[in-house]
Amino acid sequence: MKTVLDISRDKEDKYTVLSVSGRVDTMTSPELQNVILAEFREDKFLILDLSGVEYVSSAGLRALLIGHKTAVSKDGEMILRGVNPGVMSVLDSVGFTAILTIRSS
Repeated sequence: MKTVLDISRDKEDKYTVLSVSGRVDTMTSPELQNVILAEFREDKFLILDLSGVEYVSSAGLRALLIGHKTAVSKDGEMILRGVNPGVMSVLDSVGFTAILTIRSS
C-alpha cells in the first residue's frame, strides 16, 4: 500500500497555510518536512491545517518539531490547527501540546 500525502498552499493575512491530508508517517514525513522548511525560507509565519490528517508517526512528530524549531529560530510562528482527537492524543502523550502552538480553528 502506497502512502499518499497531499499538501496544498494558501495565504491568510500574514500566514502561509499548508493544508495537509493523509498519513504523516515514515514514508511521507520527509516530504512534509521539506515543504515546511521551504516555506520558512520564504516566510516566517506558517499555519499547518491538519484537519485532513488521520495519523502521525514518530517520524511525523519529528517533522513538526523541526518546523517549530525553525519558526523559533526565525522569530516566526508555526501554528497547528484542525488537529483531530487521535492526532491530538499522540501530541499530548509525547508532550508536544506544551511545546507547539495548537489552535482549534
